Amino acid sequence: MSGHSKWAQIKRQKGANDARKGAVFTRLARELQVAAREGGTDPAGNARLRLAIQKARAENMPQENIRRSIERAAGPGAEAIEEITYEGYGPGGTAILVQAITDNRNRTVSEIRAAFTRGGGGLGEAGCVAWNFESRGVISISIGKRAAEDIALVAIDAGAEDVNEDEFSVEVYTDPAALERVRDALVAADVPIESAETTILPKSTVDLDDERSLQVIKLVERLENLDDVQHVFSNLELRDELVVGSG
Repeated sequence: MSGHSKWAQIKRQKGANDARKGAVFTRLARELQVAAREGGTDPAGNARLRLAIQKARAENMPQENIRRSIERAAGPGAEAIEEITYEGYGPGGTAILVQAITDNRNRTVSEIRAAFTRGGGGLGEAGCVAWNFESRGVISISIGKRAAEDIALVAIDAGAEDVNEDEFSVEVYTDPAALERVRDALVAADVPIESAETTILPKSTVDLDDERSLQVIKLVERLENLDDVQHVFSNLELRDELVVGSG
């Protein structure tokens, strides 16, 4: 299973707690607002907003909440929020990217710096680790009754760049601009899609011992628990036993 799948599995393990806190819907609402502010409130002409809506629906966010979040981005009393990426290092020299949406830069950077310090890492300068990450489209699929080879052929024919598979799942990787096209082709072929999103993946990973790996996982979780943080990405190479042990 790919590293992206393993990080996603950790997120699912702690997802029930996030849902109780309302953190999932809050993050989705912010993502909808930023997407609408950047590209307009009409999903037909705003690819980022379309994907944000799909993601919100997949998380069972009520349609009324989705509508209000989009309208809030264009209304006269719209929040002065902005999207910022922070970079830093975790235990063992791991590279970490933090994407935040905030209405107060000073508060956000202070909280993120403190989380890095408590987690055995450090906040870095802009550009210190971003070079080791790239934006990719990722489509996650449960194999079910479909052969992985068939799924891979549909995806590649539609423009996918790479396909990673194991006995339970398939992950399709695309250029971000091709994500929707490949997703639509898979849906048209009756392939059951678990998620389709634009994400950040490391170009190279680091393999640490168990103790330091668990320290990195805890640091990522500490950062993800901050109110202003949307996503956290790391170049830690996760092993299956670490994923099970972190739940």
